[in-house]
Amino acid sequence: MTSHPSLFGHPSLFGALRRRLSGLAICGALALTALAAPSAAQNLFSPVATVGGRVVTNYELQQRRMLLELFRTPGDLDELALEQLIDERVKQGALQRAGLALTGDGLEAAMTDFAQGANLPLDQFLGILAETGVSEESFRDYVSVNAAWRDYIRLRYGSSVTISEAEIDRALEGLGPDASGIDLLLNEIILPAPPDRVAEAQAVAERIGQIRSIPEFEAAAREVSAAQSRERSGRLDWTPLSNYPAQLHPVFLGLEPGEVTPPLNVTNGIVLFQLRAVRESAVSRPAPAEIDYAIFTLPNTEGSLTEAATIAAGLDTCDDLYGTAYGLPEDRLIRESRAPGAIPQDIALELARLDADETSVRLTSADGAWRYLLMLCARLPAESVGADRDAVESRLRSEQLAGLADALLADLKAATPITFP
Repeated sequence: MTSHPSLFGHPSLFGALRRRLSGLAICGALALTALAAPSAAQNLFSPVATVGGRVVTNYELQQRRMLLELFRTPGDLDELALEQLIDERVKQGALQRAGLALTGDGLEAAMTDFAQGANLPLDQFLGILAETGVSEESFRDYVSVNAAWRDYIRLRYGSSVTISEAEIDRALEGLGPDASGIDLLLNEIILPAPPDRVAEAQAVAERIGQIRSIPEFEAAAREVSAAQSRERSGRLDWTPLSNYPAQLHPVFLGLEPGEVTPPLNVTNGIVLFQLRAVRESAVSRPAPAEIDYAIFTLPNTEGSLTEAATIAAGLDTCDDLYGTAYGLPEDRLIRESRAPGAIPQDIALELARLDADETSVRLTSADGAWRYLLMLCARLPAESVGADRDAVESRLRSEQLAGLADALLADLKAATPITFP
């Protein structure tokens, strides 16, 4: 199969990849236009910063900005792109002094892992980058520095990080009910945002984000939303907060009735939610430790939506999909159980609306070649999957290492001469 569910749009840049994506094709075209003229090309390769003797060029800045757009990263992308490149030059200095570099098989493996985070094979991922103007070399540089830095941090601090049994116990307690007794009543709008319409969709999203009236938002949903809920003016039923991705919990809880979330970027779309009401549930629901779901893929032809809906109507449980997929290539049916935070944001948001054995046929692959029949199999609480103390310890260790890495980078950056032309 040529496409799989994409993480493009996950709130975090792989963990991010997510958070964030926008109109990369336009920037790619601008970059190619600039390269066509000798004077423009000269400007492209002029320095925008020098970090400890290492130059950051305007070309690298444009390439990184396009990469951030592809990942739908929020914020000022010019500022963020420059900040990342400066940080990476600082990291390169530390890695060179330590005699560390990621090359050969290690680099190839890191690039493959990155692409798999978007549920794409590496060659297809690189193809998407090339189509949108991002060179393989730019992506390779991004991965090699950050993967080598990760390994360096583990070598430098790994033996000094200790996790106590009490810390593990407290973390396991956090898997139980917390905000799980809260239900949300939301409205939604999903704006189509394929690469050639991203700027238009973003402008519409900005206008909708200013709405504070529930009737006005519902009118906008009827007019512009691509979700099935548009027939109900965008209204969703009461849904447990724990159904939604954890990174959205503080966003939802920070809203007053009538307020709208910031635009949430998903594959080929932008999602906005409006809060109608909040209530405490009479039943406490532990946040799921894993979500079991299935995706059956169909070629996204003119009749694929009807075909997917017809197949969905004949399903009772996820196991029925094995019969549907019988005789087809194995990768036409994806069945997996993942921790909520490991699920791509567009899929996670769609699953949030579903009860066990319910389906959705709205999503497509990033390139539009495949339609997804998505089915929720089960939400598994911690006691169902087993509280793995080793896994919790590993997570806590990673969090501590991330904090140490941030502190080290800040110290190195403060000690590194950084100049701008």
